[in-house]
Amino acid sequence: MPQNEHIELHRKRHGYRLDYHERKRKKESREPHKRARKAKLLTGLKAKLYNKKRHAEKIQMKKTIKMHEEKKTKKKNNEKVPDGAVPAYLLDREGQSRAKVLSNMIKQKRKEKAGKWEVPLPKVKAQADSEVFKVVRTGKTRRKAWKRMVTKVCYVGEGFTRKPPKYERFIRPMGLRFKKAHVTHPELKATFYLPIIGVKKNPSSPLYTSLGVITKGTVIEVSVWNNRFYS
Repeated sequence: MPQNEHIELHRKRHGYRLDYHERKRKKESREPHKRARKAKLLTGLKAKLYNKKRHAEKIQMKKTIKMHEEKKTKKKNNEKVPDGAVPAYLLDREGQSRAKVLSNMIKQKRKEKAGKWEVPLPKVKAQADSEVFKVVRTGKTRRKAWKRMVTKVCYVGEGFTRKPPKYERFIRPMGLRFKKAHVTHPELKATFYLPIIGVKKNPSSPLYTSLGVITKGTVIEVSVWNNRFYS
C-alpha cells in the first residue's frame, strides 16, 4: 500500500467511526442545498459554466434513470405481428417485446471507471520523497531548503515553460524530461517507440502524478496513430 493512504489503512485496522455513516448521510442531504446556493450566488461567466455543467449532469442522470425504468417494460413491436387470424388468448401477447435493457452499459462504465488505472500495487514498492527529490539549498544564507530537484524521469507536456527561479519549487531537469516511451504490446509481442500524451497515475503519490514523475507502476497515456491506449 502506498505511503499516502493512511485513512484506508486505519479503516482496515480499526473500522469506521461510530457516527461515520450518519455524518455521510447528512452531508449528502445537504449537498443539493449547497449546489442551489452556489448557483444562486454565481454571476457572469462562472455562472454560465456552472449551469452548463449541471445541465449536462442532469441530462446524464435522467438518461440513467430512464434506462433503469425501461428494464421490465412492455413495448409494442409491429414487426413481430403475424399475418392472418390470431387466437383470442394470444391477442395481448403477440406484438409485444419485453425491453430488457439490463443496464449492462452502466455497470460496465462503472467497472471501467473503478479499474481504469489499476496497477499491481502490492508488487510495486512506493518511492519515498528522499529517493525522488534532491534538496536544493537557495539564497545567500544557504539555510533555505524549500526547493526540490526531481531525480527521476518525468514528462512535462507540450508548451511547458519554467517558472522564474524565485517561485519555482520543483525543478525538473532537461536531461530527465522524456517525450517518448517504449511500449510493449503483449498480443503482438512487439515493442513500439510512442509519444507520451500524459501521466495518468503514479501509485506512489498524487504529487508525483501532478509533476509527471515516472517510476515503476506508473500508468502513462501514449499516442498510437490517431487512437490511444494505456500501457
